[in-house]
Amino acid sequence: MPDLLVELFSEEIPARMQGRAADDLRSLVTGALVEAGLTYEGAKAFATPRRLALTVHGLTSRSPDQSEERKGPRVGSPEKALEGFLRGAGLSSVAEARIVSDPKKGDFYVADISRPGRPAEEIIAEVIPAVVRTFPWPKSMRWGSGALRWIRPLHTILCTFGPETEEPEVVAFEVDGIRSGNTTRGHRFLAPDAFTVRRFEDYVSSLEKAKVILDPARRRDVILHDARDLAFASGLELVEDDDLLDEVAGLVEWPVVLMGRFEESFLAIPPEVIRATIRANQKCFVLRDPATGKLANRFLLVSNIAASDGGRTIVAGNERVIRARLSDAKFFYEQDLAVTLDERLPKLDKITFHEKLGTQSARVERIAALATEIAPLVGADPALAARAARLAKADLVTGMVGEFPELQGLMGRYYAAAHGEDPAVAAAIEEHYKPQGPGDRVPAAPVSIAVALADKLDTLTGFWAIDEKPTGSKDPYALRRAALGVIRIVLENGLRIRFAGAIATAATLPADVAADLLAFFHDRLKVQLREQGARHDLVDAVLADARDGDGAGAGDLLLVTRRVEALGAFLGSEDGRSLLAGYRRAANILKAEEKKDGRSYESAVPDRHLLDETGENAEKVLAAVLDAAIGHAVAHVAREDFAGAMATLAETRPAIDAFFDQVLVNADDPAIRLNRLALLARIRAACHTVADFSRIAG
Repeated sequence: MPDLLVELFSEEIPARMQGRAADDLRSLVTGALVEAGLTYEGAKAFATPRRLALTVHGLTSRSPDQSEERKGPRVGSPEKALEGFLRGAGLSSVAEARIVSDPKKGDFYVADISRPGRPAEEIIAEVIPAVVRTFPWPKSMRWGSGALRWIRPLHTILCTFGPETEEPEVVAFEVDGIRSGNTTRGHRFLAPDAFTVRRFEDYVSSLEKAKVILDPARRRDVILHDARDLAFASGLELVEDDDLLDEVAGLVEWPVVLMGRFEESFLAIPPEVIRATIRANQKCFVLRDPATGKLANRFLLVSNIAASDGGRTIVAGNERVIRARLSDAKFFYEQDLAVTLDERLPKLDKITFHEKLGTQSARVERIAALATEIAPLVGADPALAARAARLAKADLVTGMVGEFPELQGLMGRYYAAAHGEDPAVAAAIEEHYKPQGPGDRVPAAPVSIAVALADKLDTLTGFWAIDEKPTGSKDPYALRRAALGVIRIVLENGLRIRFAGAIATAATLPADVAADLLAFFHDRLKVQLREQGARHDLVDAVLADARDGDGAGAGDLLLVTRRVEALGAFLGSEDGRSLLAGYRRAANILKAEEKKDGRSYESAVPDRHLLDETGENAEKVLAAVLDAAIGHAVAHVAREDFAGAMATLAETRPAIDAFFDQVLVNADDPAIRLNRLALLARIRAACHTVADFSRIAG
């Protein structure tokens, strides 16, 4: 079957856009081809700084013939209805339609529409120009006098189609004066001349000869392999950086890794500053000494050219720039050290956190007060927690954080340590921002935990108070991340904090707003537990019986998690599955009878004398077993022994099974029927001592 090759050759595409652009090219083109009736075996897209390429394998050479029977209006319908039918069916008169009789609806017109298939070349010649003209670049503009909007000037379009056994054809079309062809160019400097391409296989090999590695994954591997080898040859090791590696792979078509150096005196700067400076300004990798773990005064750069002088000029140029940048960083660092964090606090009065939530200074005071309240709950010194909270945002007004915002917190830790602050305070200044993502570590030191929780709770309660909650996919203030951060801190440190109370301490919120925020925590907890393998319905079951301020669901997230784990283990056992089946049988009967009777049996109490009079031993046994089980289960739950509570409930299984086997619930005697429904309500109540079983699926 034929293959399609497309290349869009342009000026340099920003590295951050290349991966998405390649995916968009593949999905848009293949989607349009399939919609037009063509099928294919496989498709893959690639991106380099100067080109987007797509290969579609096993594309059918022609779309299938299509036939359609389109039903029209009834015979004798108004003229306008007939005109619309004829226009939609492509008929010139009703004489071209046939009349079909329906016993109920009468006679109506039917058009038989046939559409012959089309050659793939014809479809491709429509699809590619349409995709190019509507390509979803994040940013684009018109270049020159044309109407086409593209990320950078588009120079050529390569488009060939044909089977492996024949010479492929150029699919002819034009986009904004650019005619499709079968030529492309190699590396801008090393092989700039045009050359002809037939199909994907010789396209890749020809590009390689022209000093272009098409596959970004392969460019990435080449860079990483060469960087490791070059570092090893110098007795050093690469400080790996996946994001930077991806970016650099998008900046070069023919990667050449080179090593440079800078003065050892710059190593007095914090290593994170050196790395940020070299990374941000020159897209270079730093190296470390494996013997000490400290940074070395070397760096690796990735050139897009194999220079005739072995890269000496390129290295020298980068060294000059890095030297200047590190000099600036050293200046900022030394200037920052000359002023204590305490002395910087007044400047926070001039920084607005949010127009409705006041300044950073006001926020710092709120965080300090909340950290003081939380500190005893997490085993932290309240005074140290308050001190750390007051200094936590002071580095925002330093020169270094102004230059590299991503170093906020970290620089505060360096400055606090240099000025003699308690190590716990210095650590909390850095760690109070954590965790900032799923892979980020969680604070473990008590003072850091107190300040981190206070910072995130202040953010959440503040934005809930002004009704700036996340909506749909929009979360401009990263409130979901803040809530997940709180949850991870609590769970991974095994903390017992009731967040209903914590929310009330953080801010005075109306009851409905506080409840909504607590529900938001529950939703985030479900997300977290699902990622850990828990069933969302079990989380719902545990939370549902504790929505009021006194239950476990009122905010003790660790307790909720333990209950979910115990419930999951119990329902995975034979006893658990059997009890769930008995619960459902009882609940279903109750639901039907409550609907029929127009009342609830929730609070109905079995009449003991009537149990004796019926003579049904299974009834009396079940009543006695349920009384004991509920009492024991409640006691186990009070001790937070959830496994014990569920084991107690499991002991009711034989009595429940016997009751359903031997006793008719809907007895003829109304009093006996009511008594037996009350027993079913006791089964339901027993199960609800540990969770709302009605929310358990499956």
